[in-house]
Amino acid sequence: MTVAAPVVAPGTTPEPVDWALATRVARRVAGNDTLARSYLATSLNDDFALVTTEAEALVAEHTGLRAPGSASASVLDRQGWVEANVSSMRRLLGPLTHRIGERMAHSPLAPVGRAVSATELGLLLGWFSQRVLGQYDVLVPDDGPDGDGNVDGDAVYYVGANVLALEKRFAFRPRDFRRWIAIHEVTHRAQFLGVPWMHDYFLGLVHGVLGSVDADPRKIVAALVRAAEELRRGRNPLDEGGLVALLATPEHREALGKVQALMSVLEGHGNRVMNELGRAHVAGQERMARVLQARRHNQGVGGLLSKLLGIDSKMRQYEVGEAFVEAVEREAGPRGLDPAWRAPELLPTIDELETPTGWLERVGA
Repeated sequence: MTVAAPVVAPGTTPEPVDWALATRVARRVAGNDTLARSYLATSLNDDFALVTTEAEALVAEHTGLRAPGSASASVLDRQGWVEANVSSMRRLLGPLTHRIGERMAHSPLAPVGRAVSATELGLLLGWFSQRVLGQYDVLVPDDGPDGDGNVDGDAVYYVGANVLALEKRFAFRPRDFRRWIAIHEVTHRAQFLGVPWMHDYFLGLVHGVLGSVDADPRKIVAALVRAAEELRRGRNPLDEGGLVALLATPEHREALGKVQALMSVLEGHGNRVMNELGRAHVAGQERMARVLQARRHNQGVGGLLSKLLGIDSKMRQYEVGEAFVEAVEREAGPRGLDPAWRAPELLPTIDELETPTGWLERVGA
């Protein structure tokens, strides 16, 4: 089979991922949203607009984090979620894909590499699209799709079919379940917009880590060979941060640790706020929490995929981060985490996540 080289305009560098192919693959894996076209979906837009506004007021009062403006609720189908996240990932990975693209520009295998990476990414996004309930994505482009079932640059968005499927399967009360989801996503919006420095600091860390990855294709292949050998020995080399951690140079491990620590705090805080407010404002919250916890850990073939790709490190972020926040609040009161929002240097380190009292002593709380 002959693979034709991509047509590239003079003076430009082809990206190492065929993003159009990634989108097509992800959309196919995502499948059709039969429930999203049923009568059950008629309440989604109005309900999520209402509960998102309610959640914003609750989160601001509970955390003291007040984001400017008002959150915009946008209900998507799985296809819309895929398209929004392809745009986000393309923007996020830009520093890395540009350098790899330059290295691959003159390789005869570049077209094959672009197709393989696109297919893998598409499979991953398509799988996630069947599971995600809500999302506040700090990377959604401002000029992205808009209000007619799509996403704008500051939207909290929800995947309607997935929400409906859980409501139907577990007989959740729709308004309460939707309010509970909204609390979690609005908390993330408050973290990124209510803490003045958080948005730029987060993106700076991520871009710094991606910039540390060695773009030499030979070294990437060697790293993947080492990863395969680790798997054969029964160890998962992607546990600590996924593929980026595997490819990052040793001198940049500190930056990667900062990203991991920050994400643990943000995810743990989001879960803590979700459950604390849920106990007071969401009927059936305890059963909802049990269902979602089991859903994270009982994933069948999906669980194997998570293990191989290091996605389960995301699940540990919820657990480690929430345990840290709970311990801090137990020791210093319900606003014990407040010092973390004052400056980047006051955020807990990855080691301090295991010693909350040490962090409290350092920040003088």
